Amino acid sequence: MFRKLREIRILPRWIIVLIDAFFVLIATSFAYILRYNFDLSAIDRTNYGWGIAGFVGLTILASLVTRSYSGIVRYTGFQDGIRVTYTLGMAAIIAASVNYMYFLQHGIALFPNSVNLIAFFISMVALLAYRLMVKMIFEFFKGRKHRFKRVLIFGAGESGQMVNQLFTNDPVFKVVGYVEDDPNKIGKVVNGLHIYDGSKLSTIFQELQIDELIISVQNLDYARKNNLVELALQEGKKVLHVPPVNKWVKGELSTRQIKEINIEDLLGRDAINLNNYYISNEVKGKTILITGAAGSIGSEIVRQLVSYQPKRLLLFDQSETGMFHVRHELTNLHVNSIEINYIVGDVTNADRVNYVFSNYKPEIVFHAAAYKHVPMMEVNATEAVICNIMGTRMVAEAAAKNKVDKFIYISTDKAVNPTNVMGASKRIGEMFIQSLNNIADKGAFASTKFITTRFGNVLGSNGSVIPLFKQQIAMGGPVTVTHPDITRYFMTIPEACQLVLEAAAMGKGGEIFIFDMGDAVKIVDLAERMITLSGFEPHTEIEIDFIGLREGEKLYEELLNDKENCINTHHNKIMIAKVIEHPFLKINVAVDEIIALANRQAEYDMVRRMKDLVPEYISNESKFGKLDANKTAM
Repeated sequence: MFRKLREIRILPRWIIVLIDAFFVLIATSFAYILRYNFDLSAIDRTNYGWGIAGFVGLTILASLVTRSYSGIVRYTGFQDGIRVTYTLGMAAIIAASVNYMYFLQHGIALFPNSVNLIAFFISMVALLAYRLMVKMIFEFFKGRKHRFKRVLIFGAGESGQMVNQLFTNDPVFKVVGYVEDDPNKIGKVVNGLHIYDGSKLSTIFQELQIDELIISVQNLDYARKNNLVELALQEGKKVLHVPPVNKWVKGELSTRQIKEINIEDLLGRDAINLNNYYISNEVKGKTILITGAAGSIGSEIVRQLVSYQPKRLLLFDQSETGMFHVRHELTNLHVNSIEINYIVGDVTNADRVNYVFSNYKPEIVFHAAAYKHVPMMEVNATEAVICNIMGTRMVAEAAAKNKVDKFIYISTDKAVNPTNVMGASKRIGEMFIQSLNNIADKGAFASTKFITTRFGNVLGSNGSVIPLFKQQIAMGGPVTVTHPDITRYFMTIPEACQLVLEAAAMGKGGEIFIFDMGDAVKIVDLAERMITLSGFEPHTEIEIDFIGLREGEKLYEELLNDKENCINTHHNKIMIAKVIEHPFLKINVAVDEIIALANRQAEYDMVRRMKDLVPEYISNESKFGKLDANKTAM
């Protein structure tokens, strides 16, 4: 039977008009019977034939005007009901008008006005009823052929109700209820759906035979979100979520935007409370330079700065492709009130750097340009030094000479007790920036405030572990993890950049700000959870291979070394590291020597000098490890 129904395409419009006319004919006839209390002899003494024909004819005419026949009957919805009501109402009003004019001319009515009113209501019920009946028949047989996915919506608020409306006519999903944590909502009914108790989720999954859970709550805290996902995965249920309102297409939600939850949605943390007024006062109306502006961190700093209305943004990066994409994005954001300059250049090119400072006169600098990938820099050590140390010194000295107000250096937790060239280069960058601030205080340079921010891995950054795991899972595995015990701190890119702006606003010069990164995450746990979220069984359907630590890699990262401690600030996620400060002349001479060795490609001598300057730098899984052995032997 379903095959026959499926073979029926869309009926010709004239057939819909005839069916409507037939039901109106029956409805009008019954209206006469009701009006005259089933007295057929009384009906026979009226002009019932003209009355019935007139109302049917006027309905057909109104139908052609309003196009009430144009809807596909098996997909009847609210708008179709409005259109039918409007059509019948138009026919009834015209019929009443004609009846009134006939009465004025002949002193007698063509038909009782009560018949017109009764016919209108019966016709409306009949036309809507037969449309809904056809829809139910199609859905019944379609449901028998293709089973709906039974969906439970977490959150009975506005967002959850929108999800329910989206799935009303969806051939795949069937919403069977809401679930809530709010005791004031539990037990009530919304849109004909019961609201269940969120604390009994596992039981609800079984009783309602749920296939998928959709999280619709916009500001759900991460702990509860993780708990919901964990419960659903334990029961073998898929979890989807509604994106934030600001990501809805043209302000409207569509079913295509409701996607499976991913690991980034679970590793983030609750929203950070920023002192937006303080940040705005710091950057509004100023010219700001961002190096590495096409990178993960730099581009996000740009996005966030836009909302604070700086006078001009100077975007500096050596990647022309990256700059093209940033420019395209900002153009679509219509930030016409801010002057934006897209400058392609290398921070190690002194002439280019000095030109930017002397020509554009930036007042604040965010220095995010750096080489950051540990294994790659371990085998290209001189390039790490030239970019991360020489480039940093060039930009910082240009900032001081050109009387920049604040210089914010973006560092990393890999600078703490470094085990690789990249981390050591960033630590030397920190030492140079802090020593430069000390002589700025003494008047050797203009009073530029040099500030450092230090944080861990950011989710979704270029080359991070999560995109790699996603790719490996999509290919069927295996997922490669370096070591069973390796851990990392994670933070979302927007969160990290928000804290950078806050630290920049509160910095007085010379500080190394460190961020509360939360708890460290075991990478193997991360891999297992990503595999589960993708619908596979870890270690069974998707294997996890341990491949050993890479060059320069260590098991865990730290935000402070053994000789450092920290003090709190007014922001509960930002602290100031109390580190050993070094005199500028000593650091400057050492940096000169390290850069000279890098330019001569003297890798081992260069790394040896770096280890002298940073005694806690002990190589791990690296060819430079023998330098530590020689030092120990001495």
